[in-house]
Amino acid sequence: MASNYNNSAWFYDGLSRLVYGRALINAQVYLLQFVPANSSVLIVGGGTGWILEELTKIHPSGLSLTYVEIAADMMARSMRRNTGLNSVAFINNAIENVAINEEFDVVITPFLFDNFTEATAQKVFNYIHQLLKPGAIWLNADFQLTGKWWQSVLLKSMFLFFRMLCKIEASQLPDVERLFILGGFKVLEGNCFYGDFVVARVYEIEL
Repeated sequence: MASNYNNSAWFYDGLSRLVYGRALINAQVYLLQFVPANSSVLIVGGGTGWILEELTKIHPSGLSLTYVEIAADMMARSMRRNTGLNSVAFINNAIENVAINEEFDVVITPFLFDNFTEATAQKVFNYIHQLLKPGAIWLNADFQLTGKWWQSVLLKSMFLFFRMLCKIEASQLPDVERLFILGGFKVLEGNCFYGDFVVARVYEIEL
């Protein structure tokens, strides 16, 4: 079962701000400062594409961007974004179904893995991993449970809502940290938001 956020494209950003304020935005914007100038960047699951404009504020030119988003309505909104003089290739598909003959300096996965079961998360992680250049960085933002009771309540509500509306397959968070550890990555930087429920981390593969 493939998740697809077409049904929520028109209200997704508004709902996010209603529930989380700017926490999800701030987590992603925090990561963008680590994108080097003149780098090749893969963005997987970028949603409505506002992240493209935020990245363009930092790097108005010089980036080679590949933007992968499964939801056509989300992609349509993304393609209308201001990307300055950066080069952008838009791909409307699930990342694991795309044949990409390129390696990247940076990959950004904003709230991607929480859509998946453990098995699918592993498959997607492995596919993205083999697209990275040696010494590349992986910028990941996602939810985490740190033992606060309200986190579990909010997470269950979120999964129920998006399983009904967008057919996401997940009903619990996959162990994303385990994926990075087994993949040979180390954490370079990180920050938490929204009572530690949201985490943003910069990973680099240990050579």
